[in-house]
Amino acid sequence: MPLSPPAPRRRHVHTRRIEVQGFLRDDGLYDLDARLTDTKAMDYPIASGLRRAGDPVHDLLLRVTIDPGFNVIDVEAVSDWVPYPGGCDTIGPAYRQLIGLNLVRGFRRTVGEMFADVRGCSHITELLLSLPTVAIQTFATFRKENEDTGEKPFQLDRCHALETTSETVMRYYKPWYRGKDPA
Repeated sequence: MPLSPPAPRRRHVHTRRIEVQGFLRDDGLYDLDARLTDTKAMDYPIASGLRRAGDPVHDLLLRVTIDPGFNVIDVEAVSDWVPYPGGCDTIGPAYRQLIGLNLVRGFRRTVGEMFADVRGCSHITELLLSLPTVAIQTFATFRKENEDTGEKPFQLDRCHALETTSETVMRYYKPWYRGKDPA
């Protein structure tokens, strides 16, 4: 279902695009390539000069390499377009501090602590926050969603629809259902 039509007239002024792609490498590791781009629909004067409509204010790229256990093996962060050249585009190497973290064990909290305020780029940090779920979706490509491995499926109890007491779990993951007995 689409959003409802906007009531008042409006005009487009800003677009943020976030794209994250997951790749399986030949060496058995995975790359998550992420990109955040901000553009304006009109010319935009900033302290470092005028950005023409459609030219990026931000164009930030990030590659995080992980192993099958979701452990961060390598990180590369690049800032191609930034509002303050010579400042914004120098923080990339700081993100190598992520090496050794695990994407599904406290990653978002740790990233928030490590790169808060002046210790990081707010936009690269925001981009990082989408990586845990993208990693899970990347790995899910190679698993049958509800195959019975004897272990609780990873996705259960990680969102409201897949709470083990829900009707959804009763319907699609019956062995893991923990709600009332429907009989």
